[in-house]
Amino acid sequence: MVARVNTVAFQGVDVLSIDVQVQMASGIPAFSVVGLPDKAVAESRERVRSALSALGLALPPRRITVNLSPADLAKEGSHFDLPIALGLLATMDVISRENIEGFVALGELALDGAISPVAGVLPAAIHANALGLGLICPASQGGEAAWAGEVQVLAPETLLGLINHFKGRSILAAPEPKLMEDLISYPDMADIKGQESAKRALEVAAAGGHNMLMVGPPGSGKSMLASRLPGILPPLDPTEALAVSMIHSVAGELKNGGLLKTRPYRDPHHSASMPSLVGGGLKVKPGEISLAHHGVLFLDELPEFQRAALEALRQPLETGQTSIARANAHVTYPARFQLIAAMNPCRCGYLGDPYQTCNRAPKCGADYQGKISGPMFDRIDLHVDVPAVSPADLSQPAASENSAEIAKRVAAARIIQRVRFQNLGEDKLRTNAEADGNLLEEIAAPSKEGRSLLSEATEKMRLTARGYHRILKVARTLADLDAREKITRVHVAEALAYRRIVPGRQLEIIN
Repeated sequence: MVARVNTVAFQGVDVLSIDVQVQMASGIPAFSVVGLPDKAVAESRERVRSALSALGLALPPRRITVNLSPADLAKEGSHFDLPIALGLLATMDVISRENIEGFVALGELALDGAISPVAGVLPAAIHANALGLGLICPASQGGEAAWAGEVQVLAPETLLGLINHFKGRSILAAPEPKLMEDLISYPDMADIKGQESAKRALEVAAAGGHNMLMVGPPGSGKSMLASRLPGILPPLDPTEALAVSMIHSVAGELKNGGLLKTRPYRDPHHSASMPSLVGGGLKVKPGEISLAHHGVLFLDELPEFQRAALEALRQPLETGQTSIARANAHVTYPARFQLIAAMNPCRCGYLGDPYQTCNRAPKCGADYQGKISGPMFDRIDLHVDVPAVSPADLSQPAASENSAEIAKRVAAARIIQRVRFQNLGEDKLRTNAEADGNLLEEIAAPSKEGRSLLSEATEKMRLTARGYHRILKVARTLADLDAREKITRVHVAEALAYRRIVPGRQLEIIN
């Protein structure tokens, strides 16, 4: 007889059903796992053997074969330990086959029989719910799995506890849905002295979900400003929280078995490789841009990143997802992130500074900024100069407006956008930065004066079609912050002020 246990494999955030088939037959004693297992799955034999031994059970001297079907799909991860152990227990008549037929199981076994956390419990629970099955997962992740809906969740701490539940000796309580503890305390905008233009641009970026680049000398406060952006962003709504938590669950970064409720903020070092940013690697894991889904990706010292890594961001910035193609896998991850970048004007950092000398100006700045391609610059909505803070500003008292007050205006603008998109039947869109095509022309049509200014600026600034549309998006956000339905000339003018002028090209004054 063959015992069958349901489990899963992951391909990106997609979940695939796996049938674990366990057979004990006469012959030379052996324990083999087949079905394209990786090293972690192959090593499950020893973990399962030790876990059963800790319960006082020994594997019979028979030929044991574990088949992971479909056999042509690569299996990765330690979460196959628990379904393999359950299949063995069923063939040894310790538990009945009927006990495990209605469940999807995943979990790693410790040598003493404890069930350890694994990646992917949340998407596995959603998959089980869609199939009308229950879920068996580690106890510490039961609160994560409980968000999947009406799915029956068993979250034992040990293999023995699960066996006692099936035999009726003790009953496992259903876990309650759990949120991640909010232990993050973001710094306050009130701490920043001066930089009023940069703070205004940061508010606009938060309100519309726009990408932003800050350029300024060392010590001008670019990193300080970026670190305060999460504090003025609205919390994740339930749909966003579920989508973000699924990615973090697959990546194994969802700690303490609870859903995320704050927007992710990722700030990788400039030595990060392309796979670490966009995803990939030997086992195709989500990268920083996917872990920043519905949140912020902060790239400090932008020109110091590998050029290939930065160019790989161009498509995700447009599509909101990243597709990783490998010879043995083609995986797509969501990547609707907000890019906030910072850089010095040149390598020494003092190009254009009246008090510091750049010995290689202007070539120093041209070479340094030339590391960023034109198409990459074109995808950034807000280009902001962050000059050095003067001693007069430093001696002033702290600003009276704090992050909480700015967050209220940002939240109000986002509500306006959400209602607008819902009325137009675009429920999947959340911010102005996501709008495009005919929809953008419909929601961001400026007044006659505003359109005249935009047309004149488009010609004189040599804007691309993408640049033209991004100005409309920013102008729409500025109007939303003012609670104005119509985009005026003032909104268009401010949006144009945030647009980058190609170095070396003089812009005539537009009357």
